[in-house]
Amino acid sequence: MAEPPPRPPDRLSMEWIAASLKRERARTGLSLSELAKRAGVAKSTLSQLEAGGGNPSVETIWALGVALGVPFSVLVEPPTPAVQVIRAGQGPGVASEQASFVGTLLSASPPGARRDIYRIRAEPGSARAAEPHIPGTVEHLIVGTGRVKAGPAGEEAELDPGDYMTYRGDVAHSYEALVPGTTFILVMQHV
Repeated sequence: MAEPPPRPPDRLSMEWIAASLKRERARTGLSLSELAKRAGVAKSTLSQLEAGGGNPSVETIWALGVALGVPFSVLVEPPTPAVQVIRAGQGPGVASEQASFVGTLLSASPPGARRDIYRIRAEPGSARAAEPHIPGTVEHLIVGTGRVKAGPAGEEAELDPGDYMTYRGDVAHSYEALVPGTTFILVMQHV
């Protein structure tokens, strides 16, 4: 019987993030100072992340992705085996600083395709405010359990299990769990 493929870690590996940041910063030709400035993060924080240290939040990684002009997944995607199973509650998760919100990248966009798929667990308390993503981004949200309020600022909608919503992700938007145990699938489509 063949060995099962290794399970992705429950937390993102800083080695993956560090290598991705260095690679993308080199690709764009940005200095450490310029990328930090564009992303609105401290130069010392960026330096620490590129050295493989720290514990970046969703907001920090998103800001760096936007500043680099790449999807979030480009910075956090680990190498994957040919067959991959991510069990519920497992996978590389990144927590928010703003709310009880953990995003787990389930599938990054392969070459030629432009979408990323995330499983989100969220608890009531605070909304997760998302800054605009790279131009042309569209988000698709499907509620699994609980109840969520989501969408662009001023156009939020409350969704129940099984409800689907799509909206521009390149404008300010938010996600807010309205009941405990809220989960949803988020597909980010990049053009």
